[in-house]
Amino acid sequence: MDEELSEYKQGWIERFVVWQKEHISDRQMTLILAFVIGLLASVAGFFLHGIVHEIQLLLTSGFQQSSYNLLFLLFPIIGIYLTSLFIKYVVRDNISHGITRVLYAISTKNSRLKGHNCWSSVVASGITIGFGGSVGAEAPIVLTGSAIGSNLGQIFRMDKKTMILLVGCGASAAIAGVFKAPIAGLVFTLEVLMVDLSMASLLPILISCVTATCFTYIFMGDSSLFDFTLTNPWELNRTPACILLGIFCGLMSLYFMRTMSWCEGLFAKMKNHPYCKLVFGGLILSSLIFLLPSLYGEGYSAVNVLLKGQNEAEWGQVMNRSLFSGHQNLLILYIGLVTFTKVFATSATNGSGGCGGTFAPSLIIGGFAGFFFARLWNVYEVGVYVPEQNFTLMGMAGLITGVMHAPLTGIFLIAELTGGYQLFMPLMIVCISSLLTISIFESHSIYALRLAREGKLLTHHIDRAALTLMSMQSLVEKDYHPIKEDLPMEKLVSEISRSNNNFLPVLDEAGVLQGVIDITKIRHIIFRTELYKHFKVKQLMLQPSAVISENERMDEVMQKFDKTDAAQLPVVDINGVLKGYISRTKVYEVYRHIVADISAE
Repeated sequence: MDEELSEYKQGWIERFVVWQKEHISDRQMTLILAFVIGLLASVAGFFLHGIVHEIQLLLTSGFQQSSYNLLFLLFPIIGIYLTSLFIKYVVRDNISHGITRVLYAISTKNSRLKGHNCWSSVVASGITIGFGGSVGAEAPIVLTGSAIGSNLGQIFRMDKKTMILLVGCGASAAIAGVFKAPIAGLVFTLEVLMVDLSMASLLPILISCVTATCFTYIFMGDSSLFDFTLTNPWELNRTPACILLGIFCGLMSLYFMRTMSWCEGLFAKMKNHPYCKLVFGGLILSSLIFLLPSLYGEGYSAVNVLLKGQNEAEWGQVMNRSLFSGHQNLLILYIGLVTFTKVFATSATNGSGGCGGTFAPSLIIGGFAGFFFARLWNVYEVGVYVPEQNFTLMGMAGLITGVMHAPLTGIFLIAELTGGYQLFMPLMIVCISSLLTISIFESHSIYALRLAREGKLLTHHIDRAALTLMSMQSLVEKDYHPIKEDLPMEKLVSEISRSNNNFLPVLDEAGVLQGVIDITKIRHIIFRTELYKHFKVKQLMLQPSAVISENERMDEVMQKFDKTDAAQLPVVDINGVLKGYISRTKVYEVYRHIVADISAE
């Protein structure tokens, strides 16, 4: 019965697609899909925040505000364990690093994301964050929105460029919906996902952003994620402080990225011991949350305390539910500890089996770092007074800029979130200073860094993008005629007559490459029959001018062809076993085709 239902459903989709191709142009269909993607992305965001809110309300509503709570030591571990069970037995796939996965799909998989990504990240991250996991919901929603765009594009058989556009629509709709910030969603797609914006692609992305924002207002009301009222407009004499804040944010971004990378490496060493990871990461996370409850969940409520407060008594509410509660003199220490430990809490959450992103942690660290900077500045009277609330906002923009290498996203996101458009000038100063600082140390965002190291990152550089899109597997030719090194020359001639190319690989019993017979190099003796009994393959074979590893990046492959001027190069695995050959002619043919496709309007 289920098979019949599935076949009927598939047939109905097929008939609709055929009808669509006949009556609706691909351009019109793209605009319709952009609207649908925006709607579905806002629904996904609404459900995720609903799950998080309900779980947190159920678990923490009875907590005392003026003292510590021992259950903070237990809830995060339970949440991570439940998430890991859900991923292992229900999803059965890796759904971590949401935005990195979207970048990877664009770069190497023709923008194809699996169907379960349309919902699995929502459930998994909802459980993780609801129970206290110190991560963000934005990356899972971006993955969800992108997966919705990808799967709709696959259903309607859109071409490769339209698929990339629909994935971009999903990502931008996710950011626009979560933050009610359509412009930030648009520039996020441009800066972080590096999707080229032409006039043809601008309209669909705008439609998805506006649609997601409007439906989020319908679902969740008109309240803003951050409660901010500008009471201290920007003044020119605060420019030095803004520049220094930007530099501080750039250095904090570097600290965040390097520490996150180190922690990921540490947890990767325990990949075969899931329970060790759970216990190790869970204990780190729960201990930090017990000491600093502001690390619980996304942490937006703690930032709102800093934005709404006007004095130390009001700001001190951020220490509620902790051992610091009631000790206003320890406020700066508490803020500093949250600023520098949030990255460990985030790494422990994801590393031990939780699911969530680094977008919200970047905002939280930025907000606390901005407040920390301004409070120290004012306490020690370094210069002219700077408002802590304003610098909290600017710190958020500065960290987003540094971590994501996305200054426009930082500027417009914070401006749209808070309605603080009067802070445009200081926001720009902070973001530019942050970007210039982080660029000295890192040339890629935290999302692109992993792919860049593997040579799998698609960029606006056409030459590099073409190399990234080239698949090693599709270039390897396996039509070769292997021979042994002890083969006499008279039998070699017979083997040459059966070969389809000028190269015969010489392999041992295990298939390991020993050398090659290049027919063009032995042409002067191959017809001298009197030499047949005096030579064996071992004496005639040559070492290849270069060898390609099966996991080698395409830019390195191209460099080897350029340096050696070889017509063919062998591809081997880590043990030296021959996997096939790559032809110079085929490489350049595929390369020219991809460049032409990218350059086409």
